[in-house]
Amino acid sequence: MSEVQAVKTLQLAPIGRVAGTVRLPGSKSISNRVLLLAALSKGKTQVRGLLDAEDTRVMLDALQKLDVRIDTRDFDSLVVAGEGRLAPMKRDLFLGNAGTAFRPLTAALAVCGGEYRLMGKPRMHERPIRDLVEPLRRIGASIDYTGNEGYPPLAIRTGNIKVEGPITMRGNVSSQYLSALLMALPLAGGGTVVIEGELISKPYVTITLNMMRKFGNEVTVNGWRSFDVRGYDYVAPAEIYVEGDASSASYFLAAGAIAGGPVRVTGVGRDSIQGDIRFTEVLAAMGASVDIGPDWIEVSSAGRLKPIDMDLNHIPDAAMTAAVTALFATGPSTIRNIGSWQVKETDRITAMARELRKLGAAVVEGPDFLKITPPAKLNAGVAIDTYDDHRMAMCFALAALGGVPVRINDPECVAKTFPAYFVEFDRLTRSG
Repeated sequence: MSEVQAVKTLQLAPIGRVAGTVRLPGSKSISNRVLLLAALSKGKTQVRGLLDAEDTRVMLDALQKLDVRIDTRDFDSLVVAGEGRLAPMKRDLFLGNAGTAFRPLTAALAVCGGEYRLMGKPRMHERPIRDLVEPLRRIGASIDYTGNEGYPPLAIRTGNIKVEGPITMRGNVSSQYLSALLMALPLAGGGTVVIEGELISKPYVTITLNMMRKFGNEVTVNGWRSFDVRGYDYVAPAEIYVEGDASSASYFLAAGAIAGGPVRVTGVGRDSIQGDIRFTEVLAAMGASVDIGPDWIEVSSAGRLKPIDMDLNHIPDAAMTAAVTALFATGPSTIRNIGSWQVKETDRITAMARELRKLGAAVVEGPDFLKITPPAKLNAGVAIDTYDDHRMAMCFALAALGGVPVRINDPECVAKTFPAYFVEFDRLTRSG
């Protein structure tokens, strides 16, 4: 199926039917939350099924530099020994482009104290963080922007943390800010977070609440408008299992819908705590057949897909897969309420529109939507730019299912969350 050229380009040949089963890697969102909460807990936590990818390696490296004891000899079952909080120290931390590491560590370090410089890749320095920093400052955290105002890099010093009333926070840019603050608040004695405006990506906050509960902290949710966090110490649960990544599942499930299938993913299903399993609703609306078990999902289809007009604010990552799947629909599709794409690994609204047009689609883009009109036939031999964004590479691989060759530039960017993605994609196409 594929040929790597100087490790910079992956050539995908035209693909017909796909079928088979994929065992998913661990969820990135769960993995990095588990690592941080285990480090903040009293006792040892054995973590099973942890994602082994760039973003989790970034978090592991940072925690080890913060003197957290982590036994990584068996990565499939590593052990984190927490002391109840992070000890104050002086450290410089490089956190790549991992938002699930940068934002939570900012909050935890600001509350625990010490002297730190947090930095990342150039794109991380373009991703806003003011909506997390300002609420932390209001409870006494000492955080300075060392570059552009409102953006990383950050300098954090021991402050005078005191939660005296409700903490207000905007919720319409990234749910990671809220998740970061919620996870740090027990270390500050607890408190109430009040959301101003719309809270986006609620399913990702649900993951945070689930993980906090497993580590001994129950958060009271008041209609998604406010959150009451108790000041209980985190307690290690002895053992915790990381379920498969539902965002990664979307690419294979979409392949089953586009090219017939059946395609089954295992490691995530009806019992999942991840919101991205609701991508199955998108595929069902497009006419695919969807079966779901407790820890598996299977998709197949018998023909071309129906267009959709859907609000996908609740599944922003899987919404990218929906946009590429729209290339195979019988008419124009509209993906709505995706403004958060602009502050991800790249400006995904602009990037998606540009690459979809290369393939022949007519695309109307707005600040929070894309309208995609598929071409009669996809353009052949297109070179897809990926913008150092793993999800751009993974979802645009689906274009080869249109019977045309596709070139993926910088395919190794998938190492951020799914290093073996193209190996698994290739195996499915050979099985079909």
